[in-house]
Amino acid sequence: MNIIIRKAIAADCKQMMALIHELAVYEKAPNEVTVEMAHFIDSGFGKNPVWQAYVACIQQQGNESIVGFALYYIRYSTWKGQRMYLEDLIVTEQMRGHGTGKLLLDTLIAVAQQANFSGITWQVLNWNEPAIHFYKKYAQVQFDETWTNCSINF
Repeated sequence: MNIIIRKAIAADCKQMMALIHELAVYEKAPNEVTVEMAHFIDSGFGKNPVWQAYVACIQQQGNESIVGFALYYIRYSTWKGQRMYLEDLIVTEQMRGHGTGKLLLDTLIAVAQQANFSGITWQVLNWNEPAIHFYKKYAQVQFDETWTNCSINF
């Protein structure tokens, strides 16, 4: 299976939102997603975008399907300077274990290093053992036991 990673475009938002809803169900919070599609699109592709994303795609019967994405924004740490904040790394359930998450995270690491950020920060639910196991495969990942915050320093 050939997985392609590319920068997200506005036309991807409908499929991205479907994955966001899938994640909300997995995280036992299906009613917590309240962002409207127009706001989501404008926040990523409008006049003043606040987020960026990379999508993981596969070709099926001539159509491109998004099977995962990594959405991030830039935050500022008074201790570390500019850092990438990974808001969501989502891979659809049927594509987990096929290297999709690794391709996405490796892409973000390269983007953050190229931008000369001091690192990447994100959170993972402390009960999400599959995600924790995935992040532990990266030697640079540090876990904060208070919040289970993760970061990669460069």
